[in-house]
Amino acid sequence: MTDFMDTLPAPHQCRDALARIDGREGELIDTLIAWSAVNSGSRNSEGIAVMDGLVRTHAGDLGAELTAVSLRDTETVNALGQVERVPNAPALSIAKRSGANRRVLLTGHLDTVFPKEDSFQSARWTGDGILNGPGVADMKGGILVMLEALRAFEESPLAGRLDWEVILSPDEETGSLASAPLLADRAKTADIGLTYEPALADGTLAGARKGSGNYTLVVEGRSAHAGREFHSGRNAVVHLSRIVADLAALTGARDGLTVNPAVIHGGSAPNVVPDLAWCRFNVRLEQSDDAGWLAATLSDLVRRHEQEDGFHVRLHGGVNRPPKPLSQANRLLMDRVRDCGAALGIGIDYKPTGGCCEGNNLAAAGLPNVDTLGVRGGKIHSHDEFMIAASLTERARLSALILMAIAAGRFDDVLQERRTDSAA
Repeated sequence: MTDFMDTLPAPHQCRDALARIDGREGELIDTLIAWSAVNSGSRNSEGIAVMDGLVRTHAGDLGAELTAVSLRDTETVNALGQVERVPNAPALSIAKRSGANRRVLLTGHLDTVFPKEDSFQSARWTGDGILNGPGVADMKGGILVMLEALRAFEESPLAGRLDWEVILSPDEETGSLASAPLLADRAKTADIGLTYEPALADGTLAGARKGSGNYTLVVEGRSAHAGREFHSGRNAVVHLSRIVADLAALTGARDGLTVNPAVIHGGSAPNVVPDLAWCRFNVRLEQSDDAGWLAATLSDLVRRHEQEDGFHVRLHGGVNRPPKPLSQANRLLMDRVRDCGAALGIGIDYKPTGGCCEGNNLAAAGLPNVDTLGVRGGKIHSHDEFMIAASLTERARLSALILMAIAAGRFDDVLQERRTDSAA
């Protein structure tokens, strides 16, 4: 550790608190393996409730207030093209407030992308120090990093100089549609955001992020016998295919814009003119003002295809994660995180990504944040998901030092810039 540590109050005690993290590595790995065996797919409310309970138990010695935060119902389009309401599990808040003038929001998620019917349900060692399993990187490992960092911070002489709150959502993997208002609300009263998505295997963190929107386009036509009354039918599949071609052609219409028609469904039998077809598609956008352009363009596209006789076209969805360009406050925060890494001998690099996470939501609410402070790993959203076991303690020490440095005022330039932006 460099002289950076000596700039903190009671540096020897701060070093001791960080050193104790390494002694808990075995316990953390055992906990992660156990957590990985709990299926908490986004639609598995029972599994998410189990994870909520496990996290509450693990966080029990932090002396924090643990609260279930109810979330609104959301809407989805089912296989029949009908809109239905979806209830959501509550988010978990873990908060410790002492009236300090520096406030940190830490976020993560309890859900994974793997449904309870999936064959990928437990962790295993695949090589020297490599753990493969559902959620080990994204982001049950990240939750452990976060909580271990908070434990070390609370054991340090700087405890009490920082107000902090953890928000763990149940729906990040499906776009945070239910938890987005909660994230925005908490972001408005915080100074700095720390989110625990995984870093890349080499330790690289995400910088700027594209925004994302998920949509479902439904086409209703008219059913008819494919032999006797073909011409009286209105083929929803054919009409949808024309619209999908127009959607795909929007890729590149703005710098960095991509449109990905991903799931298409329609028809019932070969001898029936299909009266229903739908497509789910995703859009990635680079600039904040692209969202308005996209909304107008999609509205015009629907209007044009709606004009053809016998068809009804409906569009559902929208941009649920705005782009995350790098504000001056965010650049300062990234620099200070790099300073903390250097103090621990950890090189910190950033690179932009087309992926999205809760960091997008926090930035849209004005909160500077670094959003890949979890474990080092890769191949997320696949059965090859892995994390590097040594990164559990490595990244916990990094976050603990970040918290100590914020409490000691070493990030006050970030706070000043953030508060200036808020007042503007």
